Amino acid sequence: MRRPDSDVTVPRRLWHWLERAGRFAAVGGVATGLQYLLLAALVELAALNAVVSSALAFCLSAIANYLLNFYFTFGGGAHHGQALPKFAVVASCGLASNTVCFSVMLYFLPYLLAQVVATLITLVGNFLLHQFWIYREPQWNP
Repeated sequence: MRRPDSDVTVPRRLWHWLERAGRFAAVGGVATGLQYLLLAALVELAALNAVVSSALAFCLSAIANYLLNFYFTFGGGAHHGQALPKFAVVASCGLASNTVCFSVMLYFLPYLLAQVVATLITLVGNFLLHQFWIYREPQWNP
C-alpha cells in the first residue's frame, strides 16, 4: 500500500497514526516473541514456576520493547528522562495485568495458551498509553 501524497480520503494525521500503529505492532511482535521464548526456556529448561517465569520473561522483554519503541516506533523524539519513567509505570501496569490474567488462565489452559490470553488483554491498553502518554507528540496528538 503506497502512501498518498495528497490525502483526500485519509487525513495525514490518521495515516501517520496507522503507520505508527503498524510499527508498534511489529515491535510488540518481536518483544512478545522474546517473552514467549524466555517463558518456555524458564519453564522447560530452568524448571521455574510458570507464573514466576511469565513475570520474569515479561520484565526482560520490556527492556527490548522500550528500546525498539523509543527508536523505531516513536522516532526517539522524547527524551529518555521523560519517556523511561512513564514507560516504567506502563510496564508495571502491564506486568500486573499480565501476571493476574496469566495466573487465572493457568486454571483453564496450558501455560503458553494462558500467556496468549494475557498478552491480548494488555495489548490495547499498552498501545494507547504509549501513544498518548509516553511518546505524546503535541503536533499530531489531540
